Amino acid sequence: MIKQLLIHIPMFLSSLFSCQSPEGTESVSAEAFAKIITQDNVVRLDVRTAQEYAEGHIQGSINIDVLGSGFEQQSLATLPKNKTIALYCRSGNRSKQAVRILARNGYKVVELQNGILGWMSARLPLVRK
Repeated sequence: MIKQLLIHIPMFLSSLFSCQSPEGTESVSAEAFAKIITQDNVVRLDVRTAQEYAEGHIQGSINIDVLGSGFEQQSLATLPKNKTIALYCRSGNRSKQAVRILARNGYKVVELQNGILGWMSARLPLVRK
């Protein structure tokens, strides 16, 4: 009995402390993201800086810097709540912050795993200004 319990404790602790996506959100591969963003009910959102955006972004994306002081207010004023927000950053770190902010404001969010770096690794196209 104790042996069985000891086997299940690490699994329990792992599930208890793992990073869970907020409700209404999903993190997907570059290939899945590429399919999702072709849908009419999806808004593409790049949450990197304006300079990063200019260096290369996914076609049709709008840019709102998640580290900017007005991210939440600008997002609420710009993004429609009746559409899915497909967002990304450079590597996937900043996008987690954006996911939390948008999810708590009632948005359905899809996040690109590994950010634009994952997109580029999958050899998917970028627009450069």
